[in-house]
Amino acid sequence: MPKRTDIHSIMIIGSGPIIIGQACEFDYSGSQACKAIKEEGYRVILVNSNPATIMTDPEMSHSTYIEPLVPEVLEKIIEIERPDALLPTIGGQTGLNLAVELWEKGVLEKYSVRLIGANYNAIRRAEDRMLFKQTMVNIGLDVPRSGVAYSIVDGVKIAKELGFPIILRPSFTLGGTGGAIVYNMEELKNGLAKALELSLNREVLLEESVLGWKEFELEIMRDIKDNVVVICSIENFDPMGVHTGDSITVAPAQTLTDKEYQKMRNAAIKIIREIGVETGGSNIQFAIHPENGRMVVIETNPRVSRSSALASKATGFPIAKIAAKLAIGYTLDEIPNDITKKTPACFEPTIDYCVVKIPKFNFEKFPNCDSFLNTSMKSVGEIMSIGRTFKEALNKGLRSLETKLFGFESKKLDMELDEGLKMPNPDRLFYIKKAFDEGYSIDRIYELTKIDRWFIANLQDIWFFEKELYMSAGMPLNIELLKKAKELGFSDVHIARILGKKEEEIRHLREKSGIMPDYKMVDTCAGEFEASTPYYYSTYEQSNLITTGE
Repeated sequence: MPKRTDIHSIMIIGSGPIIIGQACEFDYSGSQACKAIKEEGYRVILVNSNPATIMTDPEMSHSTYIEPLVPEVLEKIIEIERPDALLPTIGGQTGLNLAVELWEKGVLEKYSVRLIGANYNAIRRAEDRMLFKQTMVNIGLDVPRSGVAYSIVDGVKIAKELGFPIILRPSFTLGGTGGAIVYNMEELKNGLAKALELSLNREVLLEESVLGWKEFELEIMRDIKDNVVVICSIENFDPMGVHTGDSITVAPAQTLTDKEYQKMRNAAIKIIREIGVETGGSNIQFAIHPENGRMVVIETNPRVSRSSALASKATGFPIAKIAAKLAIGYTLDEIPNDITKKTPACFEPTIDYCVVKIPKFNFEKFPNCDSFLNTSMKSVGEIMSIGRTFKEALNKGLRSLETKLFGFESKKLDMELDEGLKMPNPDRLFYIKKAFDEGYSIDRIYELTKIDRWFIANLQDIWFFEKELYMSAGMPLNIELLKKAKELGFSDVHIARILGKKEEEIRHLREKSGIMPDYKMVDTCAGEFEASTPYYYSTYEQSNLITTGE
């Protein structure tokens, strides 16, 4: 289909302040959308309260308003600019919530402004917890047992039926804001009072505990002709109970069987169609019981999300840009793939590398904040690393955090070991390392953390190799050992620390021995089609690609 000619100007709502739980990923998405729509000849009207963003650069739109993101102000801007359409799916939860409020107040109807990307009913079905649950049941998908509370009295009644622990999920919030895990009636009443206050419609879902289940996400896109593609599968290192923004996440999913993945993929396609997201991306979260394989749907976001930014960078598939193009009428088969220049956007990305996202925490700046992690996001940023394997990507990612660690090293820890393993916290990865030092088995660590055994085994492989390096200290360095260290993602400085040498010595020996990095393209098609991606990742796995000493 050609682009729409019945609209000429489009309003985009930014996500507002860059705060914990609503970070700069939405500036990235909004900027991509502004550029995509502007280059198609539409007039772009941008509203964002935060001037310290790329999207508020005057070149990004035709009219830029740096104003409070509240319905009253938006109505005045709509009255002045008279946009033909409003794109609510780019500005995070802020954009969705404001679109809902403007619709319900009759502002959009008054000024003949159309919602594109996702309509009012789709947003309601996805964000209203009760409607979402009913929608999932209607299409035959399993959800955790739950009830919806509009008051503390409602919550107490539901809790008695579900039993503790219970997960609180307020409607229409971002970053898990207001969410909590409660273990008794006193915690329920306190947590529910806060969640009701923060929910846009004073609605909170009380959900049976799925703590310890494996958590997955699928990033999925749909166009106006009902073509649907899965962009990326993402697996959380931490089990359910930790907000995705606070967990190490890995793409593609590592521990799903093909049967489980196909089941999840089919469910995601059914969900985006039933929710009614007309065009663009959605992020859908699932939980799988680690023992019996029961799969339940947790939630969906009918918009670009934090995970969308990760999936875009991980696959090279520009989700926000494509979502914007779809919203103005194009279909997936009409939009060229930026990477291959030959295949259309309806080709599902396939990646032959591993991407790891690691959150960054600054609890030292918030002395009154509890450092235990739960369903409410607390990280202040994140890094993304790419390697041929999970082990390589993890080691590269850990040193990217700029915490004076150069990989999966030991660090000073404050809690007793079993407590540090059992309670989700920013240092749990390093408690696992200490557990290896103390002789804990994979099964014992799993019972305490509920982190999948596959991840624990990979960490143990790194730990075993580090011991092997320690044992070689004082002897002439074995070149094969050095080569393996680099393939596992060990940095020169990390190797030097283990061997008691200087970093320069290790680098000199490595270069002299011809152990040099290869730079491989971030490629959506796993080499099936020639790629022209403008960025690369480094790896020490042998190949015939670009080799350099830089």
